[in-house]
Amino acid sequence: MKLLIIGSVAMDSVKTPFGKNPNALGGSASYAAVSASYFTSAKIISVIGGDFPARHIKIFKNKHIDTSGIEVLKNKRTFKWSGEYGWDMNSVNTISTHLNVLADFNPMLSGDDKKCRFIFLANNDPDIQLDVIKQVSSSNNFIAADTIEYWIKNKKKKLLRVLKQTDIFIINEKEARLLTSEANLIKAAKRIIAWGAKKVIIKKGEHGLLYMTKNRLFLCPAYPQETVYDPTGAGDTFAGAFLGYLASLKRVNERAYIKALIYGTIMASYNVEGFGLDKLLKIDKSLIQKRYREFTRSVRF
Repeated sequence: MKLLIIGSVAMDSVKTPFGKNPNALGGSASYAAVSASYFTSAKIISVIGGDFPARHIKIFKNKHIDTSGIEVLKNKRTFKWSGEYGWDMNSVNTISTHLNVLADFNPMLSGDDKKCRFIFLANNDPDIQLDVIKQVSSSNNFIAADTIEYWIKNKKKKLLRVLKQTDIFIINEKEARLLTSEANLIKAAKRIIAWGAKKVIIKKGEHGLLYMTKNRLFLCPAYPQETVYDPTGAGDTFAGAFLGYLASLKRVNERAYIKALIYGTIMASYNVEGFGLDKLLKIDKSLIQKRYREFTRSVRF
């Protein structure tokens, strides 16, 4: 079953204590789609400019990712972001953000897109997320949404409307505290559930994640990392694998959600071991399963 991903396709320039990675393929949809491609077929809905390198599109093609939903505006420039990490890889200093074509992004879904059961609304303007939800609104759709601090500060009311209409809401710990005004993450998760989200995932970086529903709390540690070169896109990588695994199943139950969380964690652990998408593009299913087994042995008691 296909995973439909609505988000950004970008050109990133990243600097960490371990090196630089200029004008690399980036964007929330890019990371999510590449990660999901190891579990299911994925399609990207996004927009790029005429300056977008053909070699980046080739990366998607090589992973059998459907790019027919990527609009090309030849006379405009692609969304670009640059940032720098210090030794604390949990925070990034944004150097510049140029929305370019993304400023006028207005995704229009085809009839087949609307029938897609699993849909990921990657970080984007809540107005765009609401418009997509309106287009696909159906009891058969499973909708997951992500966000960032900027939208919490500037469009909180709209974001809460998105939250109410999602099956799962994904957010990091800093954003969860900002959104809910709760210092304790369990209280924050409970508040998000009370606001209408059926399920919530709070990402805690190197400390793992918290998953909550009305009836369940699950705490998942991060995979123990010895090497972290670049954490850019780790959250979207997690989401892509999480949803990609669910989309690969004929039937989804609570046990499947937990297993999907582990796969998301595993894929994010590979992502941070290289710059940009480099490491994700070099692994295979056998390595994913090997790390999955290692991880489950380390947390079982």
